[in-house]
Amino acid sequence: MVAMSSSAAALILSGCVATAQDVAIVQPGAPGEPAKTLSASEAAIIAQNSYSLDDVRFMQDMIPHHQQAVEMSALVSERTNNQNLVDIAGRIDASQADEIEFMRGWLSSRGEEVPSAHAHHGTHMSHEMMGMATPEQMAQLAASQGTDFDQLFLTLMVTHHEGAVTMVNDLLEQPGSAYDPVLFEFVNDIVNDQTAEIERMNDMLAGLSSDPRGGLVAGFRDAGEAISNLTLVASLPKPPGFFDPENPAGLPPLIEPKKDDAAADADTDEHMHHEGHGDHDHAAMEAEETAREDDQSNAETEWGARSPLLSFSNTDMAFSGDMMIVGNYHGFNIYSLSDDGMPNLISSVVCPGGQGDVSIVGDLLIMSVEQTRGRVDCGRQGIADEVSADRFRGLRIFDISDPRLPRQVGQVQTCRGSHTHSVVAGPTDDGKIIVYNSGTSSIREEEELAGCIGEVPGDDRTALFRIDVIEIPVADPSQSRIVESPTVFMDTESGQIAGLWQGGDHGEDTQRSSRTDHCHDITVFPEKQLAAGACSGNGVIFDISDPYKPTRIDAVLDQKFAYWHSATFNNDGTKVLFTDEWGGGSRPRCRASDPMDWGANAIYDIVDGKLEFRSYFKLPAPQTEQENCVAHNGSVVPVPGRDLFVQAWYQGGMSVIDFTDSANPKEIAYFDRGPIHEELLVLGGYWSTYWYAGKVYGTEIVRGLDVFSLNPSDDISANELAAAGLADQGELFNPQQQFVVTWPEGAPAVALSYVDQLARSEALSVSQINLLSEVIGTAQASLDADRGDRATASELRDLAADLNGSDLSGIDQQRLIALKESLEALSERL
Repeated sequence: MVAMSSSAAALILSGCVATAQDVAIVQPGAPGEPAKTLSASEAAIIAQNSYSLDDVRFMQDMIPHHQQAVEMSALVSERTNNQNLVDIAGRIDASQADEIEFMRGWLSSRGEEVPSAHAHHGTHMSHEMMGMATPEQMAQLAASQGTDFDQLFLTLMVTHHEGAVTMVNDLLEQPGSAYDPVLFEFVNDIVNDQTAEIERMNDMLAGLSSDPRGGLVAGFRDAGEAISNLTLVASLPKPPGFFDPENPAGLPPLIEPKKDDAAADADTDEHMHHEGHGDHDHAAMEAEETAREDDQSNAETEWGARSPLLSFSNTDMAFSGDMMIVGNYHGFNIYSLSDDGMPNLISSVVCPGGQGDVSIVGDLLIMSVEQTRGRVDCGRQGIADEVSADRFRGLRIFDISDPRLPRQVGQVQTCRGSHTHSVVAGPTDDGKIIVYNSGTSSIREEEELAGCIGEVPGDDRTALFRIDVIEIPVADPSQSRIVESPTVFMDTESGQIAGLWQGGDHGEDTQRSSRTDHCHDITVFPEKQLAAGACSGNGVIFDISDPYKPTRIDAVLDQKFAYWHSATFNNDGTKVLFTDEWGGGSRPRCRASDPMDWGANAIYDIVDGKLEFRSYFKLPAPQTEQENCVAHNGSVVPVPGRDLFVQAWYQGGMSVIDFTDSANPKEIAYFDRGPIHEELLVLGGYWSTYWYAGKVYGTEIVRGLDVFSLNPSDDISANELAAAGLADQGELFNPQQQFVVTWPEGAPAVALSYVDQLARSEALSVSQINLLSEVIGTAQASLDADRGDRATASELRDLAADLNGSDLSGIDQQRLIALKESLEALSERL
């Protein structure tokens, strides 16, 4: 028992309250540091940890950011009569002014510094990162009027809003940020509101364009179309078995609205009422049902977030003679081409695994497979196990000697699957086909495929930073195998296999370029002993004089490229057109506000073995938020004397581009459809567009297959198109494989092509043009009549001798020399 002092007992008995004693309050320091003495008021302070320094900086930066939007909006009413723009500027002004007051109050109530709304120079982030307009851009905006003002305002404001979204995303990536529930709700409101406004403003920008491709009506089979200098001669839907009949457009799943309990009870009562009365008042029942359907149609439609996983997407094409094969994530379809180029379906082959890129060599078809659902037996059930002997990722080889019944006769399993491949050579003298394989996916478990090693620091056996060289014996494709895996990105000085771009951005206002650990496409040009690699973070050219050991000649970076995707040489092998698949092909990257040098083509000349940049080209027609669009696959259009390229832009349609002048590419023809759906971005559009035997063929991802003819115009003559139709492509076209295209010697259409080109550039006089056209026309008539014509032959030789190109340079001089040779060859035919 504890004894109590008499004084303490007296205090208790008297009812007095004890008070705290006045003692020192100590805060110990770290080990080895002295303690601090605190006052009572200091000791009572608890650190405010409901917000972070990152939260404070975000609010301090967002105030001047919002203020600039208010200042931009204040310019609108006096500079445009576009009521839609006036309305959106009014909403921006009101909402951002209110949010500025909220942010000022938030900072003030927490004792944090409240910056002036005009303190643009004191921000923690760069103006470029924040999407803010520069002083020069603000001055240009203030000086603009009418449509020029509308376009500039919307372009700057979209970038400004995107900067705000970036700021929020950066904040949420910081540990401990936005824990304050009020702040968290605020920043999410910023993202939701400004994302919606970005979409509205992009639609308005597209509507300001005079290009007929802007604002096309959406639809799966009935979308609006815009076409220039092309004719759509056939449009074939996908064959049965290669689309979901319940969802042919590949829309995401529709979420049925849930009924509340009261509605459910009412429906139950109503059902019982109707059951009790049999057929009584059947008309009333129908009227009530119609009313319910109307109510549902007027309700806001909700869509699921997940759409079909490319299960039936059309991909690449290959041609051999009168055969065309269209790859698909579900397998492939074989068509025969009639004399007029129209495809007729021969067979459909189901063998899932994606992405289904195809090449033809003789009676063999080679197909790329990358997805983890691919099976050795072409089964449709996929594979659930992480490791399985049934999984197939690599190159499949089919015997198509009987195109109605293709047989799988060989397989090559690879560590990263096969995204694309390139037929480099073959059959060689010893009956081998040599193929470069590009895998872009994850590395398989070594338990599943021996030798597949991931990225282990210091382990150079990794499957990264390589390409696969595969050998296919024609006599026995079952013995196909990887024979080399060269580390083509190695730093030749240090020996480091990861010797090229390591990934990331290149500084302010640049793209984040992917790391170079693979090539997406490698386009080979065997006759030139060259290959061009679009290798994720770099553009590369290789010496393939020894196809088993490709050697890097040069590699370039581009601060505007996110992902080097594909490469195409011109017919001389003196230029390379690279494409940038910014956004991976699934995002809208051709909106009016998107940079014209992002997601574009980059054109390089090859000078003394080095790649020298000349220009960018991007689809000039603005697309909507509902259209995935970026540079994708295409091919050379074989017009003598010119470098023409037909190209797919996914839902941006297709373009024909003249890049003869590398520094000044020009679009000369196009076709485009409206988006697949008016509200949703549904992955679609052209995967590839290729010229073959006088026609342009385009694989539409969800819609099917289109066939076009190119029409004469101011930019391409009937003679040039006739010459293109005579081009010898070797009756073979494979993606990522090019051959030198030739034309018949002494063909009048070829000579007239050069005449038309020299006339277009005004390198010949009108009298020369008329005389040349007349004499070549006479020669054509004699050839058509199968008769000799010595007089015309003599005239042709005289005209060739009189052509003097001493005052010409560049391409015109080359064309004049080619014209002289064509005239002399034509004279020999007479």
